[in-house]
Amino acid sequence: MLAEENHILRRADVLNLMSSTATPPKVGEVPENAVNSAAAPLAHLAIHDTVVGILEKEHRGPLLDVPAGEGALAARLIAAGFEVTCCDLYPEIFRLKDVDIHPGDLNGELPFADRSFDHVTCLEGLEHIENSQQAMREFARVLRPGGTVTVSIPNILNIEERLKWLLYGYTSHFKPMTRGQVERLRAEYDNREEIAAHVNPIAYSELRYILEKNGFQITQVHRDKRKSNAWLYWPIVLLIRVIARLTPAAKRKERWTEELASDEVLLGGNTLIVQAVLSDTGGGSI
Repeated sequence: MLAEENHILRRADVLNLMSSTATPPKVGEVPENAVNSAAAPLAHLAIHDTVVGILEKEHRGPLLDVPAGEGALAARLIAAGFEVTCCDLYPEIFRLKDVDIHPGDLNGELPFADRSFDHVTCLEGLEHIENSQQAMREFARVLRPGGTVTVSIPNILNIEERLKWLLYGYTSHFKPMTRGQVERLRAEYDNREEIAAHVNPIAYSELRYILEKNGFQITQVHRDKRKSNAWLYWPIVLLIRVIARLTPAAKRKERWTEELASDEVLLGGNTLIVQAVLSDTGGGSI
């Protein structure tokens, strides 16, 4: 599930999921060309690369990938040595051979026992669901204390998106969802419009709040890639950072000013990738 229209499955891709005769990759095999592999990534390769790089430094253990999409990220994590369990609202689109896929809705209760996993990955998921707080509660429930969650969200707070919101009243990731647009998505994705529809404009501030509310502490924040035209916005970026420095220290800490003016957020690309660790006792902290 992607932020930009040209990065999500086309209708032909979705309809071919059931009928493709392509040989899927072996379990644990990293596709030589992920775009043309049986399990194509539904996110930028840069996002997958970043997440794999983060998790390669973690201990190996049971990992839940939700939403799993076609299974492209799962294939890479299996190859990296993780015991991967996959879950998706539409398990019929999953394409990895010999890997179980569980049906599950992030808006509800996931079909797994408490404290089943050491890691959870949730890429291109939270912005597509109605209740991201419920999803985070479920991640805290199924994770063991000390476990990690790695999530991605559209970066609606980078300088380019802030200016787009000022000019248009919406960002490029969250355009108006008219009735006509919803009907087109339903027709294009065979009534699976959740694959493409962005309905929950969650930003870094909201994500940090729901993470901390459910007992998580952010340990890493990454951007998918640098924006090539970021230099155009440097005068405004400089102004924002000067104002931030002039803000009293207590208020900067209370308002997360430094994080919101960081390279990852303010000068980031289309996507933020955040890793957080569940407290040793589990449960909420706010």
